[in-house]
Amino acid sequence: MTLYKNKNKKMHRNPHTNNVHTPVMLAEVIEYVEPLKAERYLDVTAGYGGHAEAILGRSENYEQSVLIDRDASAIKELMHKFGGRGIQILHQDYLSASLSLLKQGRSFDIIVADLGVSSPHLNEVSRGFSFTKDAPLDMRMDQQQQLTAWDIVNKSSEEQLADVLRNYGEEPRYRQIAKLIVKNRPISSTTELAALAQKAWGRHSRTHPATRTFQAIRIAVNDELTQLGQALPVWLRLLAPKGRLAIISFHSLEDRVVKQFFASESGDRYDSILTVLTKHPVAPGPHEIANNPRSRSAKLRVAVKQK
Repeated sequence: MTLYKNKNKKMHRNPHTNNVHTPVMLAEVIEYVEPLKAERYLDVTAGYGGHAEAILGRSENYEQSVLIDRDASAIKELMHKFGGRGIQILHQDYLSASLSLLKQGRSFDIIVADLGVSSPHLNEVSRGFSFTKDAPLDMRMDQQQQLTAWDIVNKSSEEQLADVLRNYGEEPRYRQIAKLIVKNRPISSTTELAALAQKAWGRHSRTHPATRTFQAIRIAVNDELTQLGQALPVWLRLLAPKGRLAIISFHSLEDRVVKQFFASESGDRYDSILTVLTKHPVAPGPHEIANNPRSRSAKLRVAVKQK
């Protein structure tokens, strides 16, 4: 196995999609979790194995480690990369898988969660995550689930859509966009939806007008914030004493959930369980952002379990 050497050049090509995936803030994750030989590793969003390859390359403990992902393409890549080494690979959402591991009495020294959508998701047009290319409204991370972006867009009431856009996208023009969506239904493609967001904003948006709309609908489709809020206490219970929990988030809603949870379990109190290692969230460096622009919104928070 190739060990991580250069934080700005390490990339992983998915042979099934021909997409290159660059693990975000790999050097920073390694610096904070400090993997040691024989430590047990749990990656709850293993994706295409970038973080896992570097950490397992140091711990060399495949038999007691677990990789989780709910995306079928990611599972194929993980099997290709790690199959035959004794590592457990689970094709599930991270909440269900984590609860199952807890019931089994499992324990881990390092847990990593790289939240959000990956580059291969965005690059694979048919998945419908990107507003820059025409595709069906899908946005499912787990292609086995039934609920799609089409369902959210075409079946929700105007009030429900407005709530999704406001709560999950922090979209200032949530009412206007929800009204336009309902007025123009049925909406079948990503470009149709993006055009409605563009119409609501005109030329007044600093970022692409569809950015927050697509984020909101993707979060709703995949139930991302609910899963994160419920999974955090499970990960805490899965951590062994002195175990490290590293979480990379990509928007303020995710980061807020992580920040509040870390704060609730740490501090100068007799019942504190965590010590937060990152006083402020760690951001990628300018060189990484230049090489991987999608990393620019990433924030890393890390905590260690005291007991």
